[in-house]
Amino acid sequence: MPKNKGKGGKNRRRGKNDNEDEKRELVFKEDGQEYAQVKRMLGNGRCEAACFDGRQRLCHIRGKMRKKVWVNTGDIVLIGLRDFQDQKADIILKYSPDEARSLKHYREIPDSTALNEALSDNEDQGDLDIVFDYDDVDDI
Repeated sequence: MPKNKGKGGKNRRRGKNDNEDEKRELVFKEDGQEYAQVKRMLGNGRCEAACFDGRQRLCHIRGKMRKKVWVNTGDIVLIGLRDFQDQKADIILKYSPDEARSLKHYREIPDSTALNEALSDNEDQGDLDIVFDYDDVDDI
């Protein structure tokens, strides 16, 4: 018979999710940081992001965020640039949709940025209505 490995089970180790309703202060970029939008998830805590300085970078999700903050395609993130590797960066912070709209309002990110890109792709597929007229069909 297996021994117990401590106090409680999986739900106790998972912890509480208290930060849902909290409003945090909006964090702006500093020197050595840049805003980016996640274009593609690559696995192993990495993703491909399009930075708003016009470059495409391979980003690594920092250890403090892994398995706590889920980064998805289309999310607006704050990345820390590397001095020694310009093609790579580290994801420091993920902005919520409300915070991303605020950044757009403050003109920190361009107005042409699609904030809900992942959702809009799915919605476009539902808009395709095929009109079929039975009068046009000949007798077979």
